[in-house]
Amino acid sequence: MKEKLLASPVRVIAFSFFMVILVGSLLLWLPIANAKENCGYLNHLFIATSATCVTGLVSVVPYEQYTLFGQIVIICLIQVGGLGFLTFLTMFFSYAKKRLSLSNRLLMQESLNMNSLSGITPFVRKIFIYTFGCELLGAVILAFQFVPEFGVATGLYYAIFHSISAFCNAGFDVIGSTSLIAYNNNYVVCLTICFLIIAGGIGFAVAFEIKDRVRYFLTHPGGMRNFLASFTLHAKLAILVTGILLVSGTFLVYLFEKDNPGTLGGMPLPQQILNAFFQSTTYRTAGFASIDQGALNDISKLLGCLIMFIGGSPAGTAGGIKTVTLATIVLAVRAVVKGNRQIGAFGRKIKVDTVLRALAVFSISIGIVMGASVLLCVLESYPMIDLFYEAFSAFATVGLSANLTSQLCDLSKLILILLMYVGRIGPITMVLSFMKKSRNNRENQVVYPDAEILVG
Repeated sequence: MKEKLLASPVRVIAFSFFMVILVGSLLLWLPIANAKENCGYLNHLFIATSATCVTGLVSVVPYEQYTLFGQIVIICLIQVGGLGFLTFLTMFFSYAKKRLSLSNRLLMQESLNMNSLSGITPFVRKIFIYTFGCELLGAVILAFQFVPEFGVATGLYYAIFHSISAFCNAGFDVIGSTSLIAYNNNYVVCLTICFLIIAGGIGFAVAFEIKDRVRYFLTHPGGMRNFLASFTLHAKLAILVTGILLVSGTFLVYLFEKDNPGTLGGMPLPQQILNAFFQSTTYRTAGFASIDQGALNDISKLLGCLIMFIGGSPAGTAGGIKTVTLATIVLAVRAVVKGNRQIGAFGRKIKVDTVLRALAVFSISIGIVMGASVLLCVLESYPMIDLFYEAFSAFATVGLSANLTSQLCDLSKLILILLMYVGRIGPITMVLSFMKKSRNNRENQVVYPDAEILVG
């Protein structure tokens, strides 16, 4: 009975996403949501899954297929999917002055990846303030660009829609069928979208820690070294890996694409760097595009698969296996190579259980996405790298596509739907499952004698 109760939060998290997707697909299926002939329930299910799982892959063009009502349904799915239905439910209980039960607090603890049951409601409030603050700031900046171009009403609507979509790392747009390619020389639009993507993908706990440390540093000057040392190991790893991926991704995209006339070739150097940075940022599970993804060189698509698979940081709006998971695995490898018995960094040791969970998440994730990629290659006749790009994009909830999604057969679309769903809730449920099993087995664990095996 105890094991069943411990496992139930995982099932509730998965079921909450499923119900949001189901309701969203039915709303998009309504005649009032469609601007032209209904495109079939499978496509509505695909769009609802992509929006709720904050992916951005589309089997139909939202701008052309859906009315204002349908687009509002999509942005609501993005907002709910980005923060999580349970987060909204907790906020509702908070404003209704209802105390969270122990089971609900356990559920939110698992959903938010928190280590303690205390402070859940204040933490959720901070999430909402941070989220809507970033989205409001992004919408105001984008409005200065869109209002002169589209008028007050449409410009404000576009600004709000794309600000929410960017912060939630969704990648949906309602301007046209070519994402943000028309704005690849607009520094304000591109950099604002990048800021929102990073702000949502860095993880709420890390964002709050950065704010608290900066505030303390400004009021208690103590030198940059003390400021950097004050961060937790989790925040240090998340910030470090994020920075490395952004910088190295920008450099490699520029290197691979600077002479490609279909992407960066022909642009002046500053614009090339801007779009290389945008591409590196959007690889991190955002899905917006400022250059034609189908025209990318194969090496850039392979790079994209690697960065997409890593994704953003834990407890944020991004997908992927997460930056801290990668850092943990790299630190474990470094410890083995150097012959160290402890795994850690910055003077802190990482628990063995954490390392094992990171390895399990990585192994299961790569198995799922590679298996799905092979299935797509069996079902479709498109280039293998493009199908792998599609599969990695779906699993990591990125939304980038080599212009294939709408051309795939129904079975391939179903595979992508499952990938998006598993990619959004899979790493969470996998980690929680391993945590629960390790806790349950610890008390009754049987210790076996050591045995030597050959590895490598």
